[in-house]
Amino acid sequence: MLKSEQYKSDVVHSVAEFSVRHMMIATVKGRFTKVEVEYSGNGDNFEGGDVTVKIDLNSVETFDENRNNHLRSDDFFSVKNYPFMTFVSKEIKKEGDNEYSVTGNLTIRNVTKEITVKVEHEGKIKDPYGNMRIGVSAYGELIREDFGLKWNSIMETGGVLVGSKVKFEVHSELVQLPEQ
Repeated sequence: MLKSEQYKSDVVHSVAEFSVRHMMIATVKGRFTKVEVEYSGNGDNFEGGDVTVKIDLNSVETFDENRNNHLRSDDFFSVKNYPFMTFVSKEIKKEGDNEYSVTGNLTIRNVTKEITVKVEHEGKIKDPYGNMRIGVSAYGELIREDFGLKWNSIMETGGVLVGSKVKFEVHSELVQLPEQ
C-alpha cells in the first residue's frame, strides 16, 4: 500500500465558479474567491483518496455589489448564520485516464445532500521552489432549492427571476505538505 500524501490548496490559485439562469433568458456567472481544498491520497491517482472543500460564502463575487449583498443575505446563503459551504468526499472512483467521479456530502445552509462531481487530474509538477503541485478541476450541478436557497420572484411573463439549476466548477492547485 502506498503512503498517503497530503495536499492543501494554494489559495491564490484556487477558485469556485458558478452560473445560473436569469429571467429564463440569460446566464449570470459568479465566483467564490476563498476556496480551501485538502486532499489525502496518491497525488498521481486520486482513486481511494479523500478530499474536503471549504468555501467562504462571504467571498462571493458577481461583479455587482447589490447582487453580492443579496446572495449573502438570508434570502440566499445567510452568511451570518452559515458562513461556509463544505464538501466532504465519501468515494473517489477512476473513470478514465485523468478522470474521476467523486461522491460526497455537500452542505449549504446546514442542509447536507449527497452529490457526485466529475474531477479532472490536470497534472503533477515540481514548482521552481521544489514543491510538488497537482492541478485539479471539478464540475457539477445542483438544484439550489434542495439546499434551502428558495428565494425567487415570479415575473409578469410567467417565468421566474432565478433558475433552479446551478452549474459549478472548482479549479485548484494543490501543494504537497511536508511529511509529518
